[in-house]
Amino acid sequence: MEKKKAEPMSFLDHLEELRFRIIKCLVSILVLAIAAYVFSDEIYSILQIPLYKAVPDIKLHYFKVTEGFTIRVKMSLLAGVILSVPVILYQIWQFLVPGLYEREKKLVVPVVFAGTIFFLLGALFCFFVVLPRAIIFLSSVAFEGLEATWMIQEYFSFMMRMILAFGVAFELPIVCFFLGQVGIIDSRLMARGRRYALVAIVLSAALITPPDIFSQVVLAVPVYLLYELSILVVKLTGRKSREVV
Repeated sequence: MEKKKAEPMSFLDHLEELRFRIIKCLVSILVLAIAAYVFSDEIYSILQIPLYKAVPDIKLHYFKVTEGFTIRVKMSLLAGVILSVPVILYQIWQFLVPGLYEREKKLVVPVVFAGTIFFLLGALFCFFVVLPRAIIFLSSVAFEGLEATWMIQEYFSFMMRMILAFGVAFELPIVCFFLGQVGIIDSRLMARGRRYALVAIVLSAALITPPDIFSQVVLAVPVYLLYELSILVVKLTGRKSREVV
């Protein structure tokens, strides 16, 4: 059997390690958000693409003196989070390392790289495919004769939640790949748990997306398809679980 490199840690040691990793993630997000603030005008122009692609003649409005600054900060934080994804994934990995075998520790580069790619794929899929269609649908269900006044705060809050939700959701195959490699899950266990996975996906979509059915459905459906893909990934790459309950 492979030897574990690290000595067992106490509960308080784990908490201290977790705090240290979280601080590193937050520092990365803050530094990159400050850098992104310099380019907030360019980011603003990019983030308007789904809106004007769906509703070309719409105008965004704000009603508070501080709202312009608040939006710049939110956009910068969104950019900071996206740019920090490799750092966040690496810090998560480093937190898990003490409990891994030597063979499993060698997965750090492929897992962090693939995790970053899948997060970006999820964010781009949301930005170019989901958001324009979501805006068209949500605009079309309004009562006839009403004129929309789009608030910039609401639009960007909706967009940021959707982008982050899709980015995180697209990590599912990577998470399942890792759990399969360390023997926590296998494809048979995942296949038997389809109905529970579907319920969990629907509930998660309801919690992390804006409170409308369309947004929840357009997140839940791709995530369930990713779950099916994850079963195939684990079947092809995973090893038999050490203990399957």
